[in-house]
Order: sequence, then C-alpha cells, then structure tokens
Amino acid sequence: MHLSEFPDTPDVFPDDDCFAIRQAARYVSQLYDRHLAEVGLTITQYSILRRIRNNPQMTMKQLVKATLLKRTTLVRTVQPLQRDGLVSSRSLPAQGRERILSLTPDGEARLAAAGRHWHAAQEEFEQRFGADRSALLRRELLDIVRAPAGEPMNEPAE
Repeated sequence: MHLSEFPDTPDVFPDDDCFAIRQAARYVSQLYDRHLAEVGLTITQYSILRRIRNNPQMTMKQLVKATLLKRTTLVRTVQPLQRDGLVSSRSLPAQGRERILSLTPDGEARLAAAGRHWHAAQEEFEQRFGADRSALLRRELLDIVRAPAGEPMNEPAE
C-alpha cells in the first residue's frame, strides 16, 4: 500500500525521512496490532514478552535499553501485562529499586498463542511488500538503530 492510494493524505515531502519512517511504522504497527488483537496484545506488548522470555533475568533498565523506549512509557506498557498476570517482577538483590522481569506461566501461554498471529502478520506484510524487500528493509532499519550516537550510519546497501 502506498501513500498515493490515500487521496486525502496531506502534502507528502519525499525528502522527509522522519515522516516517511514514522508513517510506515504506524502502518506496519497497525497491521501487526490487528493480528495480535486476537489474543489481546499489542505489537509492543508482544515484543516485550518475547524479550523477557529470551532473557529471563532481564531488568527494567535492560528492557529500556533493548526497546529504546522511555522508562515511563515502558512502565505504562508493562503494567497491564503485570495486572493481567503475564509478567511478574521482583527486586534484584542488593540493587534496591531495580526489578527483574519474568514471564508467568500465563505469559508463556499467551506468548505462544500470540506467536501464531505474529507469524500471520509477518506473512501478510511480506506478501504485500515482498520477502526480499522485507529482509532488506529490516537490515537497513536495524543498521539505523545500531549506529553509535555521534557516528555516521553505514552507507546504504546497493
């Protein structure tokens, strides 16, 4: 789907990288959210659950760094997961306020169920955009995130 398919789209500036990336991110997030709504999760919540599952001793501080979310935003996103019994937290010994996050059995089950819907969203995106283009886009976007602060980003792939 392209912006040209939206007749009421305000002026589009083809040289505005930020707008283009944000617009695409909203579009893709909505696609994944539509699929994950079947199990009561957003794409952000799903990503957080996956990160916690892959690092069972993950602290909030590590999760902030891994997701590039502000701590307050992350707290607001994790709270419903805790309220719904999908994530638990406990204090890190000798660290005071630092919390370790872990999935509960219900969190593991919800994540497993959500995985099928995530794969369906991934498949839908790749069908619309193309599997090869999707892989290239993913690499390019991850290069942006990996570029050290203050240093130039990698040159685009040809």
